[in-house]
Amino acid sequence: MRTTITITGMTCTSCAGSIQAALNALPGVETDVSYDQSRAVITRPGEVGTERLLETIRAKGYGAELTQATERASSDRGSEQGLHIAVIGSGGSAMAAALKSVERGGRVTLIEQGTIGGTCVNIGCVPSKIMIRAANIAHVRRTTPFDEGIAAAEPSIDRPRLLAQQQARVDELRHAKYEGILDDNPAITVLRGEGGFTDANTLTVTGADGTESEVHFDRAFIGTGARPTIPPVPGLSDTPYWTSTTALASDTIPDRLVVIGASVVAVELAQAFARLGSEVTILARSRLLSREDPAVGEAIETAFKAEGIKVLNDTQASQIRYANEEFVLDTNAGELRADRLLVAVGRTPNTDRLNLEAIGVETARGSILVDDCLRTTVPDIYAAGDCTDQPQFVYVAAAGGSRAAVNMTGGNARLDLSAMPEVVFTDPQIATVGLSEAEADAEARGYVTDSRTLTLDNVPRALVNFDTGGFIKLVAERESGRLLGVQSVAGEAGELIQTAVMALRAGMTVNEIADELFPYLTMVEGLKLCAQTFTKDVKQLSCCAG
Repeated sequence: MRTTITITGMTCTSCAGSIQAALNALPGVETDVSYDQSRAVITRPGEVGTERLLETIRAKGYGAELTQATERASSDRGSEQGLHIAVIGSGGSAMAAALKSVERGGRVTLIEQGTIGGTCVNIGCVPSKIMIRAANIAHVRRTTPFDEGIAAAEPSIDRPRLLAQQQARVDELRHAKYEGILDDNPAITVLRGEGGFTDANTLTVTGADGTESEVHFDRAFIGTGARPTIPPVPGLSDTPYWTSTTALASDTIPDRLVVIGASVVAVELAQAFARLGSEVTILARSRLLSREDPAVGEAIETAFKAEGIKVLNDTQASQIRYANEEFVLDTNAGELRADRLLVAVGRTPNTDRLNLEAIGVETARGSILVDDCLRTTVPDIYAAGDCTDQPQFVYVAAAGGSRAAVNMTGGNARLDLSAMPEVVFTDPQIATVGLSEAEADAEARGYVTDSRTLTLDNVPRALVNFDTGGFIKLVAERESGRLLGVQSVAGEAGELIQTAVMALRAGMTVNEIADELFPYLTMVEGLKLCAQTFTKDVKQLSCCAG
């Protein structure tokens, strides 16, 4: 491995000599630092990895950025153009891996059998949030806490025009953030087709016309994402049911919609369709958002019932039929009828056609097992995103892809999910980070906790919005007061949660949060107020008391 690092801030040859001495003191490293050329050329990187080389230079007060990392070998695995990295997929994790690999001197063959861009931009995050926003506008025009002074009006919903607007933005973002970037990057070759492993260094790619080609690689990255899970309910497969993909692409709003599922996608789309005019019934196998603190599901169920959304807890379908353009569901709560049926019970990793078993990549229920460096159980093969056992969020996927690329090109990067925020885009929103009270108290973690829940009628921003449904909850370690987790159901919960993330990362205590300056009349001020409740009654404070 021959690595070139650009160095900024050197003022003389003595600076170069000092940096060279520091680098050569690292185990197995041999380098030559040039003041005139403002660079270090590492001919032997030893076992330290690129990140440690950069950190060593920066520790001496200089700027350092990787310019090139090129591996040469006596075999045909590698070339003057750098490591050859095969990337399977083109979504959030795959694009991050491809771009970071190129940035670090690699050359990439990106393999994609479907639409460039993956789930998020095409059929997931982007179109769903557009639809949810449109539904929120319809809801606000129909009813607000200010209707006594501002006349409400029943909106007219033109779903085909909304869909056209939604798809236009999807197409725009796909081209700007995926297709255009790939077209303009000469170090990335896009190969259309389905890839499967022949051995630990070879992929066979089958094109749409059945032609096959082989791709030999030094490293491979798997970022194939996931697809909607279809439960084995008798009769379901014989009906024209919706998944989230088909629901988001529909140009009609059904009069009656039944949703099977009670997790993120199910509750987001259920509320969106209800606000656009559907009569919605949700079938929850146990309860809404059952993996969250029970108070979260209870708050959302209260909000849904207020909007006329029917929630059937502990309910499952035993038989589904479709006749005369109507769905008929037999359930333990009785017979249900609907014009459309949305199945949203989770997502299944797209790994079944990669031939992973043949090369020894281990999976669990289809999910590729990776460590915190994004390595699979096979050397030189990495993975990230929804096809792995990591949390299924696009920002986790992208972060994983980027770090995998660093590691595939000689670095040492890890993905730390200890303070990972989650947001559900219902109204009110749900946002969480860290541990819930039950998770923290579990025997496996062993914390003795203290927690406080602040209802939004104690938050000035919520009061002036006349929108006080929801809460903010802080979970702390009892002895030290160190923050362990935050759960919030609030109108702008997704906007406040990153502050909680930073507090967790910094190891702050609830007393330290309570002493911080928060801008008055913001929802994030609720974090400070909730922290203050550990030591005082906030009802006895003036409205902006510090």
